[in-house]
Order: sequence, then C-alpha cells, then structure tokens
Amino acid sequence: MAIRPAEQLIHKAAWLYYAHGLRQDEVANQLNISRASVAMYLRKARETGIVNISTSTQLFTDDVMARRLEDALKLDAVWIAPENAYLADPSTDIAVLAASVFLELVGKGDRIGVAWGRTVYTIADIMSYADLQDVTVVQLCGNLGAPYSYRPDQCTMEIARRLNAKGLNFYAPLVLSTEELAQGLRAEPVIRDQLAGISDCDLALYSIGAVDADSHLVKCGALTAAEMAALRREGAAGVIAGQIIDAGGELLDCSYNRRVISAGLASLRVIGKRLMVVQEDSKFEPLLAAIAGGLCTHLVVGAHMAQRLLDHAGMSAEKAS
Repeated sequence: MAIRPAEQLIHKAAWLYYAHGLRQDEVANQLNISRASVAMYLRKARETGIVNISTSTQLFTDDVMARRLEDALKLDAVWIAPENAYLADPSTDIAVLAASVFLELVGKGDRIGVAWGRTVYTIADIMSYADLQDVTVVQLCGNLGAPYSYRPDQCTMEIARRLNAKGLNFYAPLVLSTEELAQGLRAEPVIRDQLAGISDCDLALYSIGAVDADSHLVKCGALTAAEMAALRREGAAGVIAGQIIDAGGELLDCSYNRRVISAGLASLRVIGKRLMVVQEDSKFEPLLAAIAGGLCTHLVVGAHMAQRLLDHAGMSAEKAS
C-alpha cells in the first residue's frame, strides 16, 4: 500500500531531520509547521519504526524514494504507488493514490484548475465524495467534440460533482481551424476573463500527454498521426492542457499551438500546487519535459517510473560534475 497523504509530513520530517541532518527549527521552516509539530512528528516516527530503516517495510522504502525524488527534482512533494503484481492494471493504484492526494491538497475556498484525459477522468471517477465549502473547479482548456471520451468538460464537472463544488466550463473548442479565429476568440470578453482567471487557481490537476500516434490529440482528431510525427521531428516532447511543449517544457512554436484555446503556461506556473499524475511508463520523456518547464510541484507516479526518474537525475548530476 502506498503512503497515505496524511502521514507524509511525519515521513518528510523524519527524512529531513535524520537523513539531511536539519535541526528541528530548520525542519519546521522547511515544512511551514511549528517546531512543536516537528517534535511530535519525530516522536511518532520513532514510535512507529519509521526511522528504523533496516526493519522498515516497503511503505517506507517507497517513501525514501519519494524524498530522494523531491530532492533530486526539486519538487514540493512526491507520492509513489508501489508495484502490485496482483493487479491486472497496476495503474489503478496510481489513480487511487492520486485521488487521495488530490483531496488532501484541496482546501476550503480553493479554486481548482482541471485538464483532461484518461488519467484525470479515472481519478475523478474513483474519487470519494466530499462536501467542501466555496470550492470552484475550472476547466483549463477548450472542449472537444461530443463523441470523444474523457473530455475537458466531463473531467471538470465530475470533479466538481464529487466535491459538491461549483464547476466552470470553457464554452469554446480546444482547437480552431485558423490562427486568426483562435486569436479573435481569445479576445472575446468571456473567454479572455476565463483565461485570465486561471492564474488565480490554488491547485491544478493534470497529466502529461505523449506525442505519438496514441496521443489524445490524434485520437480526438485535433491532429493527424502524420502531423504529430512532424511536430515530434520539430521538437515536440509532450502535451499539457492540450498544448504541445518541447523538451525544456516551453510552448513549441507551431501553428497548432497558436490555434489552441487553453491556459497559458505562464498562468499554470503561478498556480501554487501543480499536481501531475502519470500512470503510463511510456510517458517518461513527456514527464521530464513537464518537470523541466516548472509545470509540476506535486507528483504521483508508480515505483518503476520513480526509479527511472531517480536514475536519470543521477546521470544528469554526473554529467554536470
């Protein structure tokens, strides 16, 4: 079983204190909690055996890996779903964990930005119901045609329903036929105001898309497989909120992006908590691009992906030294 979000501060305090050698007041400053809370968490860590690494369980092994990933990738928080050989679809564990993490991160009065795709919809579909006060869930990008599953409006409204929150949809398509049409639509007051309000979000929930023939952009008809292949040759590395980014996490300079109605990357980057959930190991390169671009502060992945990220970070550090 993956570590529960409510327990993470205990593990993180123990990691900073025992592994990094920080004083209790330094741990308190790092985690934005009181020194008394740090002392209490360290006591709980000792009582439960968390700090006894030689006898700890897989739960703590995965959490140690999470702390190492936070350090290596400079992320605020990482959660790792351990591999489960008994599950027909191991990615289910990732979605279950992500739903729990998401609810832990949502606060009363929060404004939440939600993207789209199979991962986000799966999280919404398995999320527990919560009656949160004054929460608003907003769609981060334009919409897709009715026949397509996991549409942005579906993801947004399902999460709003689970939270008993207000849902705000984008009444615009994701991609327009010409750059001029997209530019004109962005200038419309309703769309302009909604795009401008994205930066006011407290939390964003999204995944990262691939740039191959299986991409949601290809499956929904926004791009053909040949067009996607051409964009990949031009440097496309991933898809976030319907937009194509390069390996550095910047918007790819292409006609497709200029025809898209979506939150700008600058607006996404100022959202305090940017929760990225990745179920598929095939999205390693797109995930690296999103992290490089500062589009992720909180991350939920599986154990295999976590190890690949750690290995990559280690190799990058060796090259830099």
